[in-house]
Amino acid sequence: MSSSLQKNEALNQKWHGSVGGIVDAPIDEVWKIVSQSSRLHEWMPMLENCTDLSGKEGVPGYTRLVSGFMFPQKDEDRSWVKERLIVMDPLSYIYVYRMEASNVGLDGSLNSLKLIHYSDDSTLVEWTFEINPVEGLSEEGIVDYLGYIYKSCINRIEGAIEAKKSCVAFLKKL
Repeated sequence: MSSSLQKNEALNQKWHGSVGGIVDAPIDEVWKIVSQSSRLHEWMPMLENCTDLSGKEGVPGYTRLVSGFMFPQKDEDRSWVKERLIVMDPLSYIYVYRMEASNVGLDGSLNSLKLIHYSDDSTLVEWTFEINPVEGLSEEGIVDYLGYIYKSCINRIEGAIEAKKSCVAFLKKL
């Protein structure tokens, strides 16, 4: 095989990663928080803003712009990613979105969040991602970094659900 053909094949290959975790909450409660753009900040600590750009939330084609300190920038500016919803299946508890454009080099990346009934009071959250190779970064390094970020988000879901319950209980007492 010629070296230019091998190089082209290497450029077309995706890098893959996944991370998961158990959330001590029923699957419907977890879905309510992870499937709504307006609630992303509750379980994604590095996210500052989520702006609707086009389409209707929850419907494939919906586009949003998320920004914050997800990925360190040389100029210490916020990173941003324009994301398009590809699949939203509330019956299967799964959604898939593609990173359409960004200032972090992850354009074309595909992310999937899937919830699995683990028990009556707990849910398995699986987050998988597929990214194009990023020039100047190693596959292991970027996959580990994304895994770390996504795992930290999964770990915050339960706290976000509890905080919402506490807020609702407090308001009912008023």
